[in-house]
Amino acid sequence: MVMSIEQHLSDSGIVLPEPAAPVASYVPVVIHGGLAHVSGQIPFNADGALMLGCMGLDGGPDVAFGQRAAERCGLMILAQLKAALGSLDRVERIVKLGVFVASDSTFIQQPQVANGASDLMVRVFGEAGKHARSAVGVPVLPLGVVVEVDAVVAIRD
Repeated sequence: MVMSIEQHLSDSGIVLPEPAAPVASYVPVVIHGGLAHVSGQIPFNADGALMLGCMGLDGGPDVAFGQRAAERCGLMILAQLKAALGSLDRVERIVKLGVFVASDSTFIQQPQVANGASDLMVRVFGEAGKHARSAVGVPVLPLGVVVEVDAVVAIRD
């Protein structure tokens, strides 16, 4: 028998946060044509504090912090999917992640930061977690967060 995704999360010690409410005029997930489009999710620490900063600035966050923030965005994507789908077992494949990293113009390690979210998807879904991806540096993100991640996910009926 195949283990459920929720059981795999539990066995792996991965705890999903409560799905965050939108901060503007949009919905967290739109399901259409066999795909779930997950709006950009921002990183909250386990204590609920936002993970803030701009990569590449003197005294700013390091790559490891950015990776943890990207992973926290990935956890929020999973929480939003579970809320929208009822079960993460409906996820057929992670199709694409879009990762936006608040970065100084000299910072060029956006792909390494994005690995925080990408590696989480592979840990959770195995081969089905491997995906296409964009990793883009931007000057500022909502609420001053360091990373924002959106997703396109193939789902089962």
